[in-house]
Amino acid sequence: MTSQRISQLVKEMTLEEKAAQLLQLAATFYEDGDGQITGPMESLGIGETEVNYAGSVLGISDPEKIIQIQQAYLARNRLGIPLLFMADIIHGFKTIFPIPLAMGSSWDLELAERSAEVAAREAAVSGLHVTFAPMADLVRDPRWGRVMESTGEDPYLNALFARAMVRGFQGEDLTHEVDRVAACVKHFAAYGLAEGGRDYNTVDLSERSLREYYLPAYKAALEEGCEMVMTSFNTIDSIPASGNRKLMRDLLRGEWGFDGVLISDWGAIGELIPHGVAEDEREAALKAVIAGVDIEMMTPAYVHHIPQLVAEGLVDEALVDEAVTRILELKEKLGLFDNPLRGADPEAAREVVYCDEHRRIAQELAAKSCVLLKNEGILPLRREQKIAVIGPFAQSGDILGSWSWAGSRETAVQLGTAMQKLAGADQIALAEGSDIMSISEQQLQQAQAAAQEADVIVLALGEASAMSGEASSRSDIQLPKAQLELIQGMKRLGKPLAVVLFNGRPLDLHGVIDQADAVLEAWFPGSEGGAAIADLLYGGVNPSGKLTMSFPYAVGQVPVYYNHYNTGRPKPAEDTDGQYVSKYLDIPNAPLLPFGYGLSYTTFEYGSLELSSEKMTSEAAIKVSIEVRNIGEVTGIETVQLYVRDISGEVVRPMKELRDFRKIELAPGETAQVVFELGEEQLRYYHSDLSFTSDAGKFEVFVGPNSRDTRQAGFHLVK
Repeated sequence: MTSQRISQLVKEMTLEEKAAQLLQLAATFYEDGDGQITGPMESLGIGETEVNYAGSVLGISDPEKIIQIQQAYLARNRLGIPLLFMADIIHGFKTIFPIPLAMGSSWDLELAERSAEVAAREAAVSGLHVTFAPMADLVRDPRWGRVMESTGEDPYLNALFARAMVRGFQGEDLTHEVDRVAACVKHFAAYGLAEGGRDYNTVDLSERSLREYYLPAYKAALEEGCEMVMTSFNTIDSIPASGNRKLMRDLLRGEWGFDGVLISDWGAIGELIPHGVAEDEREAALKAVIAGVDIEMMTPAYVHHIPQLVAEGLVDEALVDEAVTRILELKEKLGLFDNPLRGADPEAAREVVYCDEHRRIAQELAAKSCVLLKNEGILPLRREQKIAVIGPFAQSGDILGSWSWAGSRETAVQLGTAMQKLAGADQIALAEGSDIMSISEQQLQQAQAAAQEADVIVLALGEASAMSGEASSRSDIQLPKAQLELIQGMKRLGKPLAVVLFNGRPLDLHGVIDQADAVLEAWFPGSEGGAAIADLLYGGVNPSGKLTMSFPYAVGQVPVYYNHYNTGRPKPAEDTDGQYVSKYLDIPNAPLLPFGYGLSYTTFEYGSLELSSEKMTSEAAIKVSIEVRNIGEVTGIETVQLYVRDISGEVVRPMKELRDFRKIELAPGETAQVVFELGEEQLRYYHSDLSFTSDAGKFEVFVGPNSRDTRQAGFHLVK
């Protein structure tokens, strides 16, 4: 219920003040010194009045500056309404955690929540109120640069991570927990399905598929109490999201009951014009406000046109009041009317931000996010071995990844330095070997010299951070040719070769996995990445990460994902010569590495799969159990995964769907009985009439270390 204070404020506001409250401006509109207004007002077509009454600001990280801006703003604001300060705190504030795709590979919900809590604490003490996270977009196309912001290709797992991140950012009481921030789930909706993997591109899918795969993670974030939603840049059913009334007002607000703040992405309302659904800025404002978008980020359509649209009777002022009320209610929930500076504290920030405890958590999550893709017995390294660490990431601070704008590459722990600290400087020789995109004869000679006395060569390779993230789509997702040449040059030396990969997307690993004796996928691991990887390479930590996106055999397969449909002409596994079946002539159908895949320094043996019953009813779940034994020589963590398949659905069902998982730690020789409870509600899906229910009939259940290598059993659902 709206408080009396908010209701009274809305009554006292002029229509122009209301329109300005819906405007969000970037930090460039405010000076460093005394909070006076400056910046590109002319290019945006606004003046001091609009800036004086704009409701929110994005992209500031300095607490002293935020305090100055807030105080100056309140001195000018007629009704004393405070500003909201927002920022993209995606995987850490100053302490940078692994990118979300890496975080997903940890399968560690508790640690992911802890990382969001740390990010919130650092952001809040720096004066921020809202983070534009989590990104809950399901992604199946590694060409898309923003893959790095997603936790992967599975709707169930994405939903769990979305919930965890919201809990971490927001805590239990935003009003009184001033070390938390409001979360904003994005990008609503289905942004990860952009055609061709090209950012900002068209999305076209059925409503059934939208609900089945792309909406669950957003909905999970909202069920967890997420305060805000951000619109996506793409179209849904040929209507851009920021002007899509059916999506925003009918589904999000009506069907789901979301009454929080809806914000456009940067410039998205103005982009209704080039999309071709608005003739001009005036029509864009009309369509966006009717669709239910509350805050317009960095375009002035609302402040330019809402007062006139109301005067002409094209927009009911009640719609404007609703939007303003939602924004003011969030400010009230954050306690800003009573404490407009909230948690901003420059002195405390110097103690909290990038502190040792936060860095320790970042290192732990980085280690758990790395995925061992191959190991032919050369890892872990031994400290008495001579190691040559070679490659553009041997001594690079560019390991934070995209959306780490408040982090520092200069203080990021570099791999070579961390390995020297562990094994001793005399044991580690360093060489650049190549740049990201180029290689010289001199670099190759220096690499060969460094490797001359080495027992093992460690190649630190990958993408520059700018090669993934927003507006960083790639059609060729192999390593750059220069680095493939470096691998070949080092391979010719005949020494054991381990590759560590730094990247923001699944790669085509040809020229890497077939040449190296070991491959460790490190992603962009964050501030403590070098220390985490060094620990893994030397066996201080046993790799436990599992992929949450399939690695394609070739880019021509894309999109390739585990929870795909069958066809009427599936290729029999034993038939490689059949012609009229669904296959490629030159590559296999299956990805190179499947969803859920990841190795360890030990070996886990799976026993037979046992079901408590071959019949399930709506009232009676079945228990699915399996023995897992560590038959190796070191303690390890295994993520045991459970999948189901509906054999005969009302519509075609995926070959496998993740429904549960357990993380277990086993000492050498230890056995664990892993038991899952599988109920009827886990078998439901969207039917052709959009009803969400299950089918009576036969099901298969699979349990294993990944989506490919599983034990299998069957049961019937009786209704």
